[in-house]
Amino acid sequence: MNISPKSPACSGSLSKPATARSPFPASSRTADFGYRTITVERPLRDENGNIVLATKGKQKGKPQPDSSLRDTENVPLHEDVEIYFKREVLPHAPDAWIDHDKTRIGYEIPFNRHFYVFEPPRELAEIDADLKQCTDRILTMIKRLSA
Repeated sequence: MNISPKSPACSGSLSKPATARSPFPASSRTADFGYRTITVERPLRDENGNIVLATKGKQKGKPQPDSSLRDTENVPLHEDVEIYFKREVLPHAPDAWIDHDKTRIGYEIPFNRHFYVFEPPRELAEIDADLKQCTDRILTMIKRLSA
């Protein structure tokens, strides 16, 4: 089968407008699905609560990270990491920092957010009628058993 950009088999482009069957946003870009996973480090503290500084290597004089307090945050690709960090992390952990060597980029398509179409529940009267019919059927079966 020959598939060219103009053939019907290649018509699944993300730039199509949303339809009743597929509510996928027409203006979706790859960056809308991307994020950076940043590693947020917190300092290791001794039994007196003082920050423990590294004594060897390239980290000498810098706070040692506490692996039990390590966390990650997913920052959208279209958002600046430093602004996100100042807004979302620093108010809760003022001593935190980002380990940029561990930053990774990922992509995710949240299907429920983009493809879910809400269907309202049935009318209460219709549900009650179905329950009554089911209950009546069960009562009839019980009467047959006891007869």
